[in-house]
Amino acid sequence: MGDTGKEEYKIQSFDTETQQLLKTALKDPSSVDLEKVANIIVDQSLKDCVFSKEAGRICYTIIQAESKQAGQSIFRRSLLNRLQQEYKDRDELRSRSLQAWICYVTFICNIFDYLRVNNMPMMALVNPVYDCLFRLAQPDSLSKEEEVDCLVLQLHRIGEQLEKMNSQRMDELFSLLRDGFLLQEGLSSLSQLLLLEIIEFRAAEWKMTEAAQKYYYSEVAD
Repeated sequence: MGDTGKEEYKIQSFDTETQQLLKTALKDPSSVDLEKVANIIVDQSLKDCVFSKEAGRICYTIIQAESKQAGQSIFRRSLLNRLQQEYKDRDELRSRSLQAWICYVTFICNIFDYLRVNNMPMMALVNPVYDCLFRLAQPDSLSKEEEVDCLVLQLHRIGEQLEKMNSQRMDELFSLLRDGFLLQEGLSSLSQLLLLEIIEFRAAEWKMTEAAQKYYYSEVAD
């Protein structure tokens, strides 16, 4: 589906009233209840993984608009409070619904990718994001293809930025991934392929070589 212009956001999954609320928040944030808007976006992100990939861009636009219009950050504060609350309950979330947990990780990584302070990622999100990725690197998660897939996608997207913020934790994370790849029994062939690919991707300084691209993507296509 082509991008129909940068003002188009994927909010069709909401009812008409909520779509209108979000459209207003994007253009005239001070005229709506921004805490309510933050909760709506987080709730939807936990239910809908497609939306959780788009949500960072929506949040970024609302934050920029609010800052320009009123010089405030009510929306950002509400969003971070809610993310923190979900982060505290992450183990319970994972045991309740693997799908909601994967959506949450996708969302918090997306927010980390988009939200900037003085052109730098937000320090407040670095450890929570790492903690989520470490959870995905535990043996019980590595045995589930959906969690491995989520982990690898997030590392492709934000691994390089995260490593710049805390390289020691990235070393520890990849030590877990190498152990999982080499030692863990019962990994599916797709999970093994994904783990090997991300290990090589980081070793190549977060760049995909042409040979690797051909090798991995022809394997996945087969």
